[in-house]
Amino acid sequence: MTNENLFGEVIFTYSRAQAIEDGVLMDLSHVDSIREHWKFPFACTSTVWTIIEAALKREGEDLSGICHDISVLAHLAIPTGRDTNEIRFKVIIAGRTHTLKLHLGPGDTSAPVLTLMLPHED
Repeated sequence: MTNENLFGEVIFTYSRAQAIEDGVLMDLSHVDSIREHWKFPFACTSTVWTIIEAALKREGEDLSGICHDISVLAHLAIPTGRDTNEIRFKVIIAGRTHTLKLHLGPGDTSAPVLTLMLPHED
């Protein structure tokens, strides 16, 4: 028996690309402030996107600014001298404090991707 068939055939897979296409994840890699701060593809869950969308309805809020604030606070939360694939941090979006989790892991290939989510999401 090989590792490939140890558990039998794969029944179902759901790729990151499919999640983005379905709206389960929102790709933020195109946002200038995300590209300035991160070198890997960057997406957020639909629940985080709902928070961002609500903020965008307020006067004076824009996507690049919100993503900049998220990126700066995420960078500040990265522990020095320790390897970790997940950080938790707080950020104020449109006057409300939110705790977020940023996860670094493999995407549809072994290449790393970043996913921003609420603490209870996987």
